[in-house]
Amino acid sequence: MSRAEQPSRRAPQPSRRTVLTAAVVAAMTSAATAGALAPASAAVPDGPAGPAGPDAPARPVDYRSWTTYADWRSGTAQGTRPVAGARPGLVIAAAHGTVDYTDPHTGTTAAWEYATWTSPVHHLPVPSTEAIASWNAHTPEGTWLQVELSGTYSDGTATPWYVMGRWAAGDQDIRRTSVDDQTDGRSTIWTDTFSIDDASTGLRLASYRLRLTLYRRPGTKLTPTVWRLGAMGSDIPDRFTVPASAPGGLARELAVPRYSQEIHKGQYPEYDNGGEAWCSPTSSQMIVEYWGGRLTPEQLAWVDPSYADPQVCHAARYTYDHQYEGCGNWPFNAAYAATFKDLQGVVTRLVSLTDLETLVAAGVPAITSQSFLKEELTGAGYGTSGHLMTVIGFTADGDVIANDPASPSDEAVRRVYRRREFENIWLRTKRYNASGKVVGGTGGVCYLYFPAHPTPRQRKALAAVGVR
Repeated sequence: MSRAEQPSRRAPQPSRRTVLTAAVVAAMTSAATAGALAPASAAVPDGPAGPAGPDAPARPVDYRSWTTYADWRSGTAQGTRPVAGARPGLVIAAAHGTVDYTDPHTGTTAAWEYATWTSPVHHLPVPSTEAIASWNAHTPEGTWLQVELSGTYSDGTATPWYVMGRWAAGDQDIRRTSVDDQTDGRSTIWTDTFSIDDASTGLRLASYRLRLTLYRRPGTKLTPTVWRLGAMGSDIPDRFTVPASAPGGLARELAVPRYSQEIHKGQYPEYDNGGEAWCSPTSSQMIVEYWGGRLTPEQLAWVDPSYADPQVCHAARYTYDHQYEGCGNWPFNAAYAATFKDLQGVVTRLVSLTDLETLVAAGVPAITSQSFLKEELTGAGYGTSGHLMTVIGFTADGDVIANDPASPSDEAVRRVYRRREFENIWLRTKRYNASGKVVGGTGGVCYLYFPAHPTPRQRKALAAVGVR
């Protein structure tokens, strides 16, 4: 269910599991770089989209993406080209070079042709302490991709090129992986998150570029197709408590399927010890199916037929990060969602439950990441060092309706959590663990999955929370 304990985001971070978590929660069980490597949409009724526009308060979060034909024509291409159509993307036109890649998780070395695309510089309106890249792509067998980030600090100096992920939808060519031990002594990559090492110095990430490297087997015409590439930069203030938002009177619940991770306990332990650690892929699968995404019998044929909800096992396998050794890599989950027809996925941060109300009003559920002691969330019945839930609605009093995969059965997944408690455990950046130690919180991290062609109301709601 969980992700490993998060120390304070502003303190030196000793573990690759600092930002992400994919270990079983004790409380539940006891109570070279790419440069070097050179658904049909669910029908939703209209509803208020929430406040937005020039009079809205400044957000401490900036999400920027490249998705349009004009976007893909910008930047610098070396062997790539944009493709037009209903869903514009980027593909390999001609190989820029060939490189040998040794997969660290199989030991296999293979030659790959590659081509690259580098985004224009994006100047962050929010000079940031953290940044998370995410992408949506199709990678047929014989292809894969790598995403990198390089930026400029607020003092004018440059970061290195950091690998943010090596990814393929399948696992037959490479093992999808994050890359450890990336730092310049001023910033560090913690699995999938760029983080300033000591934000108290005032140092921030002022701008960045993203570099996309597409790989294919030599001598073929194969190519990945990338539809969305983006990054979220943020400067969330350190805090143990967050301002309370007023209920918006929404009183709406979305019909999101309910899946329990707990019924998969012990299944496929090669994917982070089995289902008890599968909160992220279980949540992802719930929303994928809400939007109409379905797996075929052929895709599920590898799963033991005696297992219930085999699609959850599938989601765990195809979100698994072989370096992090868990299924909780945030961008890998968003990328998995986008492998389903006509779906998009992004990783961002939201700033209040008002943002979630705005999305739910437009029919868009969200996956939130939070950590808490048992007594901090009434009705949960457990504590966690990190856990993903799916927010599917709000009561008339403004309390949160969540599909919580840390439930003993599918039928028990639906929960109602107190608004103030939920908001605080999700949005804070610091908390005390059971030992009284100060550790970190996610500061509002969430996954948003939505149609490739949102309705006008969905588009307005997404724009209101900074996603375009």
